[in-house]
Amino acid sequence: MTHTTAPHAAPQPRTPAHTDPRRPARTLIRRLTRSRVLLAAAPVALMTVVALTDLLTPDWLHVSPVMVAVPVLASVLLPLWVTASLSCAALAVTALLQADAGQYGRPDSDVVLFSLFVVGLTSMAACCLRGRRERQLQQVRSVAETAQRALMHPLPHRIGALALRGVYLPAESEARIGGDFYEALPTPYGTRILVGDVRGKGLPAVGASAALLGAFRELAYQERSLTRVAERLDERARRQIAAVDGILEDGRTDSALFTERFATALLVEFPPGEHVARLVHCGHPEPFLVHSGRVHGLLLDQPGAPLGLGDLLDTAPPVQILPFGPGDRLLLYTDGFIEARDRRGRFLDLTARVEAHAGRPLEAMVAGLRRDLVRHVHGDLGDDAALVALERLPGRPDSAHPEPRHPGR
Repeated sequence: MTHTTAPHAAPQPRTPAHTDPRRPARTLIRRLTRSRVLLAAAPVALMTVVALTDLLTPDWLHVSPVMVAVPVLASVLLPLWVTASLSCAALAVTALLQADAGQYGRPDSDVVLFSLFVVGLTSMAACCLRGRRERQLQQVRSVAETAQRALMHPLPHRIGALALRGVYLPAESEARIGGDFYEALPTPYGTRILVGDVRGKGLPAVGASAALLGAFRELAYQERSLTRVAERLDERARRQIAAVDGILEDGRTDSALFTERFATALLVEFPPGEHVARLVHCGHPEPFLVHSGRVHGLLLDQPGAPLGLGDLLDTAPPVQILPFGPGDRLLLYTDGFIEARDRRGRFLDLTARVEAHAGRPLEAMVAGLRRDLVRHVHGDLGDDAALVALERLPGRPDSAHPEPRHPGR
């Protein structure tokens, strides 16, 4: 358990800030755009340097053949029309240099010009192929973001006496979308929260996340016991595993071992009229509790098995009761926050970051943790990361109905 002392600021009414899951991608795109603008001058600079060097060097030294690097460099950095223009310019400048040196029309000069012509055509073809691949990847990313937005409903900013803030950061590498998910629902049994992470990437993980979220949205209203909700989610996860891995009628698998597929989850319930939180742990990273300005890492006594692997244990996942009074905060997250590495391979110290932001308002704390993660990985997330922060507000009665969501969400 980690302790630190930090001044705890009373929550102030604030205009809800929207957490856009596409913001990291937009930031990375802006950085790439600025870098491409700077690199766009490289082919022109290379052509200028080669021409000046060829003019200023003695007649026995000719560097004009280096001009073939201009269209190659342009095809990597620039659009097709710019690559074609620079290829023609490089060919024309080389011809002028050959004429100035009195070599135009000689066999060696013809070889250089023909080589430059062939390299220019090849570079334009490569540029076309690169552009097509980039458009395909952009379409895949667009589909992935649309699927993720349809799957993840925005959190209400307040449910009764609870203030909520959530953030979801998709992986930046290629078009990988993962199985991180969260949901918060007001039910007759109190506010119920689910945070989870499906093992794996791509459409199978998204399908499993959709199945678990859909099941939770029904079970949270139907089941009185939070443990029973976890058991029913485990059953749904096992059925999803069977569907993905192709379980045959006789019980054998025709693909990967189904125990390799599972989902970690953490279920939290805030019963009405009680200043407690009930937690059911299903193999998920332990949450943080901020109480009286101190940060506590909660080590649950009897963690349950991940969803989909519940048949490996003989008992149902137990419920742990945690005092949760006015001003207390609970921080739930997925492993994308604790397994994120920087360029030196170092993990993000989430405990230290939570301690650094514990005294700030809830919205500022979540924004700070998100910013710390993006800076730590330099904008290149290798895995999805989700985080949900909750705070019990003083002087507000519990309610089974959320306040209206912000129209911008």
